[in-house]
Amino acid sequence: MAQYSAQLDGVFVALADPTRRGVIRRLGRGPTSVGDLAREFPMTLPSFMKHVRTLESNGLIHTVKSGRVRTCVLNRERLALVDGWLAEQHQIWEARSDRLERLLTDPKGNHQ
Repeated sequence: MAQYSAQLDGVFVALADPTRRGVIRRLGRGPTSVGDLAREFPMTLPSFMKHVRTLESNGLIHTVKSGRVRTCVLNRERLALVDGWLAEQHQIWEARSDRLERLLTDPKGNHQ
């Protein structure tokens, strides 16, 4: 559980920044070079590379270098951590709202 939590924390930290979310959004359409990605954001290449390294170190993307071109590829499996966590939260809140509804609608007060 602690390993899962640490991985999930890293993913959320990486996704907390709008630039990094933009990179993820763009890579959802397919792999692209760092240079092409960087042109979409108003910052210097060294600043942009910090975002790429954060995404890569948290497993959301991986890069492949071919000659002088570094290509970024989205790791969709890593995003599944977020999907799983959100599904758990949905189940928890669904159960709580169901209990609240039973409490409010049961005229005889037969609560379990």
